[in-house]
Amino acid sequence: MSATKKNPVRTTRRQFLSAAAGGGAAVTAQSILPVSAAEIEGLPPEVADWSRYLGEGVDAYPYGQPSKFESHVVRRNVPWLTASVESSINFTPLHELDGIITPNGLCFERHHAGVAEVDPAEHRLMINGLVEKPLIFTMADILRFPRTNKVFFLECAANSGMEWRGAQLNGCQFTHGMVHCVMYTGVPLKLVLQEAGLKTNAKWIMPEGADAAGMNRSVPLDKALDDCLLAFKMNGEALRPEQGYPLRLVVPGWEGNMWVKWLRRIEVGDQPWHTREETSKYTDLLEDGRSRRFTWAMDCKSVITNPSPQAPLLHKGHNVLSGMAWSGRGTVERVDVSLDGGRNWRHARIDGPSFDKAVHRFYFEFDWQGEPLLLQSRAIDSTGYVQPTKDELRAVRGTNSIYHNNGVQTWHVRAGGEVENVEVS
Repeated sequence: MSATKKNPVRTTRRQFLSAAAGGGAAVTAQSILPVSAAEIEGLPPEVADWSRYLGEGVDAYPYGQPSKFESHVVRRNVPWLTASVESSINFTPLHELDGIITPNGLCFERHHAGVAEVDPAEHRLMINGLVEKPLIFTMADILRFPRTNKVFFLECAANSGMEWRGAQLNGCQFTHGMVHCVMYTGVPLKLVLQEAGLKTNAKWIMPEGADAAGMNRSVPLDKALDDCLLAFKMNGEALRPEQGYPLRLVVPGWEGNMWVKWLRRIEVGDQPWHTREETSKYTDLLEDGRSRRFTWAMDCKSVITNPSPQAPLLHKGHNVLSGMAWSGRGTVERVDVSLDGGRNWRHARIDGPSFDKAVHRFYFEFDWQGEPLLLQSRAIDSTGYVQPTKDELRAVRGTNSIYHNNGVQTWHVRAGGEVENVEVS
């Protein structure tokens, strides 16, 4: 549709929209950016205030900070879920992010005894148990091993846990915000275990943290020798204290409770230890009172981050839906999106790199004129697994669990653009 005198479109915007159309966006210039003469006259002066004065120098922020206009983009907690700040959770603001990498300062936190402040010069990692040579490593020793860089998501097993019995929390930061995705730099765990020498009856390892909780879990040796890392950096810089500085275990695709932070010891054994965090916690309570145990892998999951309750629709006409998908069993091959609560599905566009056991970003362009919407996404991973509905999950698992809820999330968009957390049957 061409511009008219009554509804002119500036050349630069035309050029921008032409480029977008070349990338597959089936929209017109006027459907996105109608600019009237009155609107042009009402725009700010050509030279804005920030162009009239010198800015801060290069030494103003020795460690870079976000713009003050982004100060609302922070981790948040839910007061009624917080019994103690030392043993609690805060949530990644998923609705404020894009791409697949989570900034270090926004990665959710889950602690069992608060953040341990560990001096790396004094920190040690012990390898003991069923090994030929019990060893103690300094951080300097660890840094001498061959290292690798891998992008992985980390998801708490309790992510979306409050939704088992129905819609509870109104915002994807709170329903799905116990997940993040970063690039880890570290040493393959198998190299360190090989240095100690594994005995023939070795079958399990028990990593232990240096926090006051002495956090520990049983991990099968096969997994430890496959893709686990001893990580000391994330997104290129040292681990943050709340993420396990100076050393943490990375267990790709498996529940976050196993990614022991402030790692100080790895015991090798011939059977699982059945620790507190894999008996009284982090088991899946079923309808009949029995519990599923050792459900380590995080199943394929997705969520629409925009629009969502914390990110309502602000404009009629062309809009971009955005979301994220991940699977602990491989890559995400496809994401479907529904605007009507699952009656009709359309393929979303996955954009950006596709890494094994990492977050994938998807988009779907659509037109909205104020009609109610029921937004859903479902992901299909490289094993062929299709993300289930919540009703399908409940038919098998009941509603007693708080772990491993990967059901399809529904957002209700109202006529005014407000969005709320709902469920459909």
